[in-house]
Amino acid sequence: MSLKQFARCIVGALAVTSSGLALGQAAYPSKPLVVISAFPPGTPNDFIARLVAERFQAVGRQPLIVENRPGAGGNIGAEAVTRAAPDGYTLLATVDTVVTVNPVVYSHLTFKAGVDLQAVLYLANTAQTLVCHPSVPVKSVSEFIAYAKTHPMAYASGGVGVPGHLAAELFLAAVGVKMTHVPYKGPAPATQDVLAGMVPCGFLATPVVMPHVKAGRLNALAVTAPRRSPIAPDVPTMREAGVPEAEAAFGEMLLVPKGTPASTIAWVNETFSAILQLPEVRERMLAADLVFQPNTPAQAAQRLQQETAKWKPMVERLGLRVD
Repeated sequence: MSLKQFARCIVGALAVTSSGLALGQAAYPSKPLVVISAFPPGTPNDFIARLVAERFQAVGRQPLIVENRPGAGGNIGAEAVTRAAPDGYTLLATVDTVVTVNPVVYSHLTFKAGVDLQAVLYLANTAQTLVCHPSVPVKSVSEFIAYAKTHPMAYASGGVGVPGHLAAELFLAAVGVKMTHVPYKGPAPATQDVLAGMVPCGFLATPVVMPHVKAGRLNALAVTAPRRSPIAPDVPTMREAGVPEAEAAFGEMLLVPKGTPASTIAWVNETFSAILQLPEVRERMLAADLVFQPNTPAQAAQRLQQETAKWKPMVERLGLRVD
């Protein structure tokens, strides 16, 4: 089925759904939608948002514009969305840690992440990879632990409280090693400094670092996912490397401001889901180590609650704070 044929089927189905859901809102969407990516270009949520945007107008009848507003572990982008009108025209693409972790890590947030944002859809699961510059004389996690215990070491991440930071601190707590954290505004700039040898190692998003691993410019020691990555089948998991406590997966997701009508949230969920299930989109997602599994807004909200319950006590125990 071509994209045009698929779009006609989806638009017809959505029109039926919308007519039953949206009294007084039948014209939605009547103008372009904006997705604010809370992280820089090249990060998984930005990649997914732009992948959807390429096909959105054919399915959703309006353009989808992606804007990057990175910084403060995703808080800058999230704050912008919480200030937007709850009308379905401003969406947030981010990592779920903005809701699950940031309220604990950041002392002075200007919004209540778990209250001011509503879950729409989990877009994909992501994991982190422990990578090192080739100048670091280690080829495995066990060698890395031994080396880090006898040499001062630093690691790069995409920011304070983001998945790379959390994965790193889980790992360090599990193996009894201390390293200096060097946070960046996203995994892409962090990766560049690890490539340059300015920071010896990093806990960084697998899709971002793996091209450099395959090119021989970085050494990958382990992934934090429960299973090996399809784009890095030779890299062991943390569990396989002997550190099961460092296993950690995170979710890229879509949120909207509190008060957005349920019918609008349902429409956005269905439209994004339809695009993410297109065969060519699935292929590009898989090539970036991203897998979409359909979920409803209620299921996304439930998972967000579960992730909050899991990470909040862990972050408090690790003592991760930003004043």
